[in-house]
Amino acid sequence: MNVPIQFSQEVSLAKMDGAPLVALESTIITHGMPFPQNLETARLVENTIREAGAVPATMAVLDGVIHVGLNPDELDALAEATDVMKLSRADLAFALATGRTGATTVAATMICAQQAGIEVFATGGIGGVHRNAERSFDISADLMELAQTRVTVVCAGAKAILDIPKTLEVLETNGVPVIAFGQDALPAFWSRDSGLAAPLRADSAAEIAAAHVSRRDLGLPGGQLVANPIPEDAEIPRSTIDPVIARAIADATEAGVEAKAVTPFLLDRIFHLTDGASLTANIALVCNNARLAAAIAVELQG
Repeated sequence: MNVPIQFSQEVSLAKMDGAPLVALESTIITHGMPFPQNLETARLVENTIREAGAVPATMAVLDGVIHVGLNPDELDALAEATDVMKLSRADLAFALATGRTGATTVAATMICAQQAGIEVFATGGIGGVHRNAERSFDISADLMELAQTRVTVVCAGAKAILDIPKTLEVLETNGVPVIAFGQDALPAFWSRDSGLAAPLRADSAAEIAAAHVSRRDLGLPGGQLVANPIPEDAEIPRSTIDPVIARAIADATEAGVEAKAVTPFLLDRIFHLTDGASLTANIALVCNNARLAAAIAVELQG
């Protein structure tokens, strides 16, 4: 294999021992949260996975090499870095070829996870179809990645800043199973209920793991999207967050923010408009997703 890839000591030992592994993205560190909350959250999520019986593998590209698992010094440096590419399918190979440093989005993390032989990935929320996409054609590469890369992705639903009905439609068109965990409603990141019914429901990690294996046995390409609702005590109801999102989107439009800059701008704007409540909820949902992903990885390994 000619792909430049390096495993941390913890991940290398886990692979030798056959221990369950959970992939983690790194854009949540570089583009999703301010310092030092980003570093604190990264450490918290990794420890949550360890406590649940699995091994975390945070993905990033450092100086043109895919790192599967970051040691403490690398995690610290990434959390404070400023000139970091935001890597998706389109630019991952370019970053490797030119020796760049970049943080992996959902799509890039799935690619790296598959290269590393990791089948489960925990994140906050996936990208999707942006509002007014009929004019901008702004649709995240995350959706097509889910259709072609065999990784089970645990999230809290699509980010609520997106057009969730259109996102669900694109996933269905591309044959991606969307499974709500423990409820019939599709969650919407900060809120437990998007107002839409989930296409599928699972009530245990074992069911999700069995579905993953069944898709593999059938030879079907692509992964599964597991929509895990935010814990009730951390939820921001739709009636509260929707007006805030509308204001943030209006601000982004007025400022002329486009393409990859849109999501980080909106998350930062919502953070300030909610006096930090959105970040508190974000941390809670990421940890919740990490626990479920670890449980799925344990089932797959068993």
